[in-house]
Amino acid sequence: MSAEQKKPGLSSGTALLSVNDLKVHFPQKQGLVEAVLHPEKRRYLKAVDGVTFKLQAGETLGVAGESGCGKTTLAKTLVRLYRPTEGEILFLGERIAHLKGKELTRFRKKAQMVFQDPYESLNPRFTVRAILEEPLVIHGFGNARERQERIVSTLGMAGLLPPEAFLPRYPHEMSGGQRQRVAIARVLVLEPSFLVADEPVSMLDVSIRAGVLNLLGTLIQRLGLAGIYISHDLSLIRYMCDRTAVMYLGRIVEMGSTEGVIRHPLHPYTQALVAAVPVPEIGRPSRVNLEDEPPNPLDIPRGCRFHPRCPRAKGICQEVPPPSVVVDADRQVECHLYS
Repeated sequence: MSAEQKKPGLSSGTALLSVNDLKVHFPQKQGLVEAVLHPEKRRYLKAVDGVTFKLQAGETLGVAGESGCGKTTLAKTLVRLYRPTEGEILFLGERIAHLKGKELTRFRKKAQMVFQDPYESLNPRFTVRAILEEPLVIHGFGNARERQERIVSTLGMAGLLPPEAFLPRYPHEMSGGQRQRVAIARVLVLEPSFLVADEPVSMLDVSIRAGVLNLLGTLIQRLGLAGIYISHDLSLIRYMCDRTAVMYLGRIVEMGSTEGVIRHPLHPYTQALVAAVPVPEIGRPSRVNLEDEPPNPLDIPRGCRFHPRCPRAKGICQEVPPPSVVVDADRQVECHLYS
């Protein structure tokens, strides 16, 4: 597929991914006696706790929030590295939450993920050729000559030039930026429709981050992919994403166009995240610190889960979970201030 071609059937505006009330709860260990006598007391870590959104073909959605808010768990669940506890994931209209065996393998050909640390995600015993050929063999693509042509073409698309020079190299023989480009090439070699990038430049030197981000953004746009970009850095999300979802303790508390969310944040948590971005102005505070640490996800507060840290909390916030309010066609927020 040439760089200018789009995926068949994935025109702009098509709902590629629909997520409805998605929950991922991890059971915590119990002692043997407690498990036998009091199974009802088993506790669950609610990493993702009722997430709903849609993603269009050719669109990039940013997911932001503090560490532990559920961003990575959501990402891994969307590509079915985790199995949902409850809820529905529709990919091109097909339910994929409980796929198994060959059906799950077919789905994973279309949905791929770029991980945070390229050195950890690449097999150190494989050459670049073997790293990119392995998924092609697993999914039964072509003969050896056709696989070689696809590998060389994809390495060139990922900016590793000349491609032939990288084929015999091992991960330790490349820089961090080159390793991440190999990781991106390994994803693209299957020509997926859906790409998830989990903080893909956080392990890279600042000097080479822009090149990798430009590569990802260009490929998502030119190949007509739907993309989800996970980051705690709002400046990178602003650069990469059309829309932004802000997560707190497993829920999306605000979602809208990236410019709208950053320029005019509505939820107090989003306002705190935006205000915490350093501003290079003399005499102006560069950070706003939220009170206390995030609550334990094993013991989520009643009512609004942000209320213990919220400077604008009201009495209702302590008792009643806030509804998701559609503020306008471009924005929704989960907060009693707008209900």
